[in-house]
Amino acid sequence: MKPIEQMKKLAVVFVIAITLSSCNQSKKNTDNLIISENQITKDSLTAELDSIQKNGEIIGFAVAMVNQDGVLYEKGFGLSNLETKVKYDENTIQHIASVSKTLIGIALMKAKEMGKLDLEDPIENYLPFKVINPNYPNETITIRQLATHTSGINDTEQYMNRAWILTENQDLTNVSTDYPAQRLNPPELNIPMEEYLNGYLAVNGAYYQDDNYINFKPGERYNYSNIGATLCALVIEKATGQLFDSFTEEHILKPLGMNSSGWSLENVDIQKHSRLYRNDNTLLPFYTAITFPDGMLISSSSDMAKYLVELIKGYSGEGTLLKKESYRELFTEHLEEQNFESRNAGNPYNGDYSPALFIGHSALGYIGHSGGDAGVATWMYFDKEKKIGRYIVINCDMGNDERARELEYYAVWDKMNEYFDKLNVE
Repeated sequence: MKPIEQMKKLAVVFVIAITLSSCNQSKKNTDNLIISENQITKDSLTAELDSIQKNGEIIGFAVAMVNQDGVLYEKGFGLSNLETKVKYDENTIQHIASVSKTLIGIALMKAKEMGKLDLEDPIENYLPFKVINPNYPNETITIRQLATHTSGINDTEQYMNRAWILTENQDLTNVSTDYPAQRLNPPELNIPMEEYLNGYLAVNGAYYQDDNYINFKPGERYNYSNIGATLCALVIEKATGQLFDSFTEEHILKPLGMNSSGWSLENVDIQKHSRLYRNDNTLLPFYTAITFPDGMLISSSSDMAKYLVELIKGYSGEGTLLKKESYRELFTEHLEEQNFESRNAGNPYNGDYSPALFIGHSALGYIGHSGGDAGVATWMYFDKEKKIGRYIVINCDMGNDERARELEYYAVWDKMNEYFDKLNVE
């Protein structure tokens, strides 16, 4: 090759190299700009949420914002312990109330995939005791009816006054065990879940009363039931031969890397556990529930972010816990107008508007569940069109006489929504 031709080739290579280097640098600069802008957005959201907490009455809370690709934002605010001033962060744990029921739905579909049950099966096929609405003694109750809250099983004072149990070996000094909405019972009143459900649901059982069932045939009327949800968890136990907490740990918590989560204090790091408070800031004791599947999952907002990402993926046909067709059935709306006494179409986050399987659709395009217990409030919803979701958990009662905390709770929720378009960038 002649020297002049070599020089031309070298010049071309040099130009190409410079161009590629320039393109790479340009892409790197663009990526860095996006990262920088994203961090500015996160810092701005953090400042606004921090201001809501500091100027309000919520003691401690955490939030998470996700899309189907992962976590967009997660952060804790305020305190997990008023006395010791420990901060509430995204790794703080506490039980999440009725959002826990969504795990019953996932577990139910996993058991179906394993060939252990079918949703149309009568529950009597799996239970060692009779569950029959005495108003309709010839009608059977199916698993699907439990999962859509149409079984006719009703929560009464035998649930509100009996289900919650104080955990053992805790210091009750300066702690209030008085909670008007749900009685917190001493540890010696704890009994196995199956024994309690038998006593509640069997006619002439220890906790039976006439209004433990509503006067509608199974499948006719939507009636949200914690007892019915817990009974479904027992059906899963009997069908699979595995305890519900163990089954969900194996098939949900571990696969998603929800390593801070569990169904009892023995299964989590209590050092990370938030204290819970009444609306007058009185400290509440640690408690559990005989009917633990209906609301006693202990988790962090960081773990719940992973779970919410999976739900959005599942809705989009890309979930990892269940097959595509199982997720499709999980999210299918089951009921019609005649199944309800009344419905609120104006609440965007009302999962009771159109139930699927232990999760619900609002009238305005959101899917999810909410929860509330003594000293706990939670929301977990995702936008089924935009595939973005939010989670919030607080460690105190929602409101006082002026409903201040409830307004702050909504303010936090709405503030997250304002920032989604800024955070949800490629």
